[in-house]
Amino acid sequence: MEELPANEIKRLQRCNNDLVSILALPAIWSGGEPSQIVNTFLDALLGMLGLDLVYVRLKDPIGDSPVEMFRIASTLLAGKKMPRPQEICDLLNQWFGDDPQKWSPLVRNPIGDGDISIVSARLGLHGEIGVLLAGSQRAEFPCQTEKLLLSVAANQASIGLQEARLLSQQKRVAKELDQRVAQRTIELAETNEELRNEIADRRRVEEALRDREQSLRLILDGIAGLVAIMSARGEVEVVNRQASDYFGKTVEQLRGWSTSDAVHPDDLPSVFSAWKHSVETVSTYDVDHRLRRADGVYRWFRARGLPMRDAEGRILRWYVLLTDVDDRRRAEEALKRSEAFLAEGQRLSSVGSFSWRVATEEITWSEQVYRIFEFDLDLPVTLGLIGSRVHPEDIQLMYDMIERARAGRDFEYDYRLLMPDHSVKYVHLVARATRDRDGQLEYIGAVQDVTQRRLSEEALAKAQSELAHVARVTSLGVLTASIAHEVRQPLSGIMTNANTCLRMLAADPPNVDGARETARRTIRDGNRASEVITRLRELFSKKEPTPESMDLNEATREVIALSLSELQRNRVILRTELADDLPLVTGDRVQLQQVILNLIRNASDAMSAVDDRPRHLLIRTEREEEDRVRLSAKDAGVGFDPKAMDRLFEAFYTTKNDGMGIGLSVSRSIIESHDGRLWATLNDGPGAVFSFSIPRAPAGLARAEDAA
Repeated sequence: MEELPANEIKRLQRCNNDLVSILALPAIWSGGEPSQIVNTFLDALLGMLGLDLVYVRLKDPIGDSPVEMFRIASTLLAGKKMPRPQEICDLLNQWFGDDPQKWSPLVRNPIGDGDISIVSARLGLHGEIGVLLAGSQRAEFPCQTEKLLLSVAANQASIGLQEARLLSQQKRVAKELDQRVAQRTIELAETNEELRNEIADRRRVEEALRDREQSLRLILDGIAGLVAIMSARGEVEVVNRQASDYFGKTVEQLRGWSTSDAVHPDDLPSVFSAWKHSVETVSTYDVDHRLRRADGVYRWFRARGLPMRDAEGRILRWYVLLTDVDDRRRAEEALKRSEAFLAEGQRLSSVGSFSWRVATEEITWSEQVYRIFEFDLDLPVTLGLIGSRVHPEDIQLMYDMIERARAGRDFEYDYRLLMPDHSVKYVHLVARATRDRDGQLEYIGAVQDVTQRRLSEEALAKAQSELAHVARVTSLGVLTASIAHEVRQPLSGIMTNANTCLRMLAADPPNVDGARETARRTIRDGNRASEVITRLRELFSKKEPTPESMDLNEATREVIALSLSELQRNRVILRTELADDLPLVTGDRVQLQQVILNLIRNASDAMSAVDDRPRHLLIRTEREEEDRVRLSAKDAGVGFDPKAMDRLFEAFYTTKNDGMGIGLSVSRSIIESHDGRLWATLNDGPGAVFSFSIPRAPAGLARAEDAA
């Protein structure tokens, strides 16, 4: 079974507790009739699951006609022409028939002016008590949670009806016994004067006792459950056929149940304690424990004992009903285990979950989110409380998130938290919009503490920045400047890996395996730097690049992953729209990734001085006509002077104070060497769009490389 979300699990627990409370034992034993129980059950189920229709048909319990009851929600009646109640019952019986074994798990048919989805559930193990039908106009009805709730509801209703019937039958038996004893007493008094009729009278008494025992046996065997009648001291005197079959023992063998293997040995102490308390307080006996079946298997049962007392309050005997709850107990244990796994998984991964109902601003956090924000678990969560932890420089991101959420759009953000001890945490938040059963907007999301990862990325970015500065200062000529501009990333990887290797070797004891792996990464980055230099030399020497069929979306994602820490440090809000049907292209992967990297960094630099609006950056890929593919980088920066558009791609022309004027010139050369075009346009509002277009890969080449 697929694991449920945390909020659905809580809803399941809440609804289950409500059902148990509604069908509680005291209400049944205080005189509740099956019709009263069903009425209460229908009203509760209709509102609890938001149903449009719920119907129950009880089979003949004690000689009366079968009972049919149903409820229709006001939403189904509103503004619609509906059949009469009896016509609805006839429709349901016509759709499902008399045999529950042949029922379809889901029926969707018209009622009145609309369609309704109807599911069924048996009352009793084989439907011996009756049937339950639940209907809703919702197309997705029933979901996994609603199926489970309907199953639990049917089980709870079955238990309540069984107990009510048992109590009614017990009272009937007791009343019949009292009437018979009274009648027999009169007969004995009348015939006591006639000694000659004494033998005949004795025979009539014996026959009456046999009739009473036979009637009692028929009643007990007709109860759907294990029933036992015990003496005041707890010795078994009578059991029904179901109990005898379950234990595989006679009444004599079950008489001393406390010293036999009928009760699981681990449960005996609690059973004795509960029994002693009931005897001493003359109160109802109610306890869950395991009972051994004839084949040696132990199953969980709910044991409920009702004492019968005389006029002076002394216990004469106990009537005990044993209800099999093994399946329910297993489901509850599985649910608790699932909840524990979810909580531990969130703690280990530093990921917490949350829900947010936008209309009511009701926010629910998991324990892990409370730990990330360092709030007490009993503290109500509000937007104001969250804002008190958001770093002042990132509060605008929170306002942007709220604006997107109220518009019904999914969102994903990285922002900082300023903790009470003035330390800073970095968190990653992602949420998806859904609708609850009332149609209200609700977000389900996750929050991850990425502080350690961000600190590592910032250290790496700092090294990259320092290497880039050295490369710019020492540049000589177009080729040297280009190499310095493009080789920063692999050099920073080499530096980081070398430092990590030294730290691992300096540890006590040295981490030789870790150092070996770090050395391999150093060699990898060195080869990458060499490859960049080699391909740039080929570019400026007019040599043809080595083409390969490649996925431009995949190459773009790799560049974004390398640039993400720098973008987040510059408070750039990155969004991607990568076409799902994008065809493969033919080109040099390293060179094209250098172009994408230049466009992303130029866009980030263009927004570095923007403080009056969010720094949005959109990376988009799309198909073009004539079998071409386009990639665009759209920023919200300062833009450029339209008069200087022709000079943007010239070598050493730059609009930045610390720029070299190399990136766009090299990028244009790379794109033109791929039979493509690189250009720039101004937005209608702030910022600009830089785009390049290259041909798609020939179909034959792409298939050949896929086969290889």
